[in-house]
Amino acid sequence: MKASWDIFCSVVDNYGDAGVTWRLARQLVAEQGLQVRLWIDDLSAFVRLCPDANPQALQQCHEGVRVCQWPTEWVGSDIPDAVIEAFACRLPTRYIESMLQRSPRPLWLNLDYLSAEDWVSGCHGLPSPQMNGLKKFFFFPGFSDTTGGLLRERNLIEQRQAFQRDTAARRVFLQGLGVEPLPEARLISVFAYENPALGSWLDALASSTRPTHLLVPEGRILGDLRRWLGLGDEVHAGFMQVRRGLTIQVLPFIRQEHYDRLLWSCDFNIVRGEDSFVRAQWAGRPMLWHIYQQEDDAHLPKLDAFLTLYLDGLEAAAAQALNQFWQRWNAGSDLHESWEALTEHWPQIDRHAERWCLQQAAQTDLATALVQFYVNSL
Repeated sequence: MKASWDIFCSVVDNYGDAGVTWRLARQLVAEQGLQVRLWIDDLSAFVRLCPDANPQALQQCHEGVRVCQWPTEWVGSDIPDAVIEAFACRLPTRYIESMLQRSPRPLWLNLDYLSAEDWVSGCHGLPSPQMNGLKKFFFFPGFSDTTGGLLRERNLIEQRQAFQRDTAARRVFLQGLGVEPLPEARLISVFAYENPALGSWLDALASSTRPTHLLVPEGRILGDLRRWLGLGDEVHAGFMQVRRGLTIQVLPFIRQEHYDRLLWSCDFNIVRGEDSFVRAQWAGRPMLWHIYQQEDDAHLPKLDAFLTLYLDGLEAAAAQALNQFWQRWNAGSDLHESWEALTEHWPQIDRHAERWCLQQAAQTDLATALVQFYVNSL
């Protein structure tokens, strides 16, 4: 009999939390053979990730996952073998009461946010005894074998490498999005939060001797793009304009498997949050992470911790240039000079991105690590 798992997700960062849990749920079904219910409190966000979904349905099945509307007032349900509380979303009180009544009691996991900070390894897998007698375990994704690893489907890297070698497949995919790559142009995707310094980077791209084709999926960065262009709501999916050496093209929000291929197709990817951050690393291409901003700049140590790991092994001048661009982007500072400095080290940064990808792919993936933890708990 298949083990049953519940995953609870409260949508916080538009699509980030939903994106991670949807990928995880699908992988647990497809590769680990589990029965999975995904409880989500904002199905309108989920529909952006899974266009076939019905935002009004209380329950529906997609790719083997039973997707359930997380009700405001919990009415009760059967309790599975394992429960994932994603990103400290807090399980319903009645659900926890039902967990107490189940025999044997389910494994309760708090799947936390991804971080490269040193303390993560020491906290990963630790129990957190609850006042009611239940025990919750902290499960941290991460970048070392002392953490839970990263979400990565079986054969993902081989599929990505085959796609990148197949120029015809890349061309057909991009044409399906309405994209005709310009000869000799650097293809860049941008999925980021608001950034007041975006205009300085666009100025640098427009004035460069190397042409740039910018692909911008609809999202929060569009407001800054409109201001730089001096335009309004006409800048939406389907919009395209050339400003000197820069071609800007706005794409619709696309489902995850298509977004993966967009990342694979580009020469440089700017990503945000957690889901696209991890997928950009699997693309094996140079990237920038626009980290989610927190109060009192609590996000900056997380950014620095990742850069310390990511830049290790990269030639010093190239590492300094990449670090400077990341830091200035996340600080909202002028980007013109830091981008030009980065491009001087492009070959080294490009090779390093693939090395980093393969280094991370050698570790156990997150879904497998979760199942191993569950089996060990029996």
